[in-house]
Amino acid sequence: MTVSKLEVNKLGIILQKTDLIFENAGVLNPAVMQEGDTVHVFYRAVRKGNYSTIGYCRLEGPLTLAERYDMPVVLPQGEREIHGVEDPRITKIDGVYYLTYTAFDGVNVFGAYATSTELPYFEKQGILTPVISCEDFLRLAQTRFPLNEKYLRFNGHYSHTMNKNTLLWDKNVVLFPRRIGGKLFFMHRIKPDVQIASVEDTSELTPAFWEHYFLHFHDYIALSPQYRHEISYIGGGCPPIETEHGWLVIYHGVHDTASGYKYVACAALLDLENPLREIARLPYALFKPEHPWELKGEVDNVCFPTGTTLFGDTLYIYYGAADERIACASVRLSALISELLINRKDHE
Repeated sequence: MTVSKLEVNKLGIILQKTDLIFENAGVLNPAVMQEGDTVHVFYRAVRKGNYSTIGYCRLEGPLTLAERYDMPVVLPQGEREIHGVEDPRITKIDGVYYLTYTAFDGVNVFGAYATSTELPYFEKQGILTPVISCEDFLRLAQTRFPLNEKYLRFNGHYSHTMNKNTLLWDKNVVLFPRRIGGKLFFMHRIKPDVQIASVEDTSELTPAFWEHYFLHFHDYIALSPQYRHEISYIGGGCPPIETEHGWLVIYHGVHDTASGYKYVACAALLDLENPLREIARLPYALFKPEHPWELKGEVDNVCFPTGTTLFGDTLYIYYGAADERIACASVRLSALISELLINRKDHE
C-alpha cells in the first residue's frame, strides 16, 4: 500500500443548512469562482423532499463568509429540471462565466449549463449531454469493441436505478477553463469512467454529434478506475487547473465498503494540449472521510470535491461533506504537483 507523503489540512465546515425552506435539508457540492481575494460560491441547496436549487454566498479570502443570499439564484425550469438543479461547477472562458449543473426530472439526469457576464446572475442555455436511451448508448458504444462490463452494470436495465423508461445518466459536466486548439473541452461522466468531449461551439452537440461520439466511445475515455480507493467508479470534480506540467484534475473516486459507498477526493494530471492523455495519478486518495461532518449526514462517508481557489501556493479545495454541508481542505499546490510527477504513468 502506498502511503501519502502530502500534508492535507482539513479546515472544517464553512457553510451549513439554515431554516430557510430552500436549504433546510442541506447545502453541498459548491461551484467556486475566485476573483482576486473575492470568492463566489454557488452551492446546491436542498429542501426537504430532495428538491434542489442553487444558492449563493460570497467569501472574502478563502474561508470568511461576507455575504449570503436568502433565496436561490438558479431555480428549476421546465420538465427536464422539475425535480431540481444540482451540483454546479463554474469556469470562466473568454470573459464568459459558464455554470454547469445537473438537471433532474425525478427519473433522469442531464448535464445542463447557464452563462453570465455579471455574477451572480445566469441565463440558462440548455442541455449539454445526450438525451438517449441506455439501449441505444450500449448498442452504439459496442459497435467496434466490447465495453467494460461495469457500463452494462450501471447503465443496463438490471441496474437498480434503471428501467425501460430510464435514459442514459450523464452528469458531472466540468468545462476546462480555456479553449484548447480553438475548442471547448469538457469532462462528463457515464459510469464508471470520466470521458471528455470537445466542440467549437455548444450548438454542435446534436443527436448526430453524440451518435458519432458513441460509435468512437473508447477514444474519449479519459480516466478509468485504477486503484482500490476509486475502484467502483469515478467522476469529475473541480474544474481543471492549468499548470506548467499539465491540467491538474481533482475528481471524486468511489469504492464499495461493508457500510456502503465511500466517496474520496483524487488527483491526476492530464496533458495540456491533449487532455485525453493521462500523465500522472496519485495512487492513493488525496483525502477521504474521517471527521464526523464527513462520516455522518444525509449520505454517510462522502467527500465530494467541486471547486478550488489558490492563495499563494495554498490550494483550497471545497467539497460536499456527507451530502449535507460544505467543508474545505488545503494542500500546497507545488507539493501536490511534485507528488503527482513522482507517480507519472511512464514510471509504472
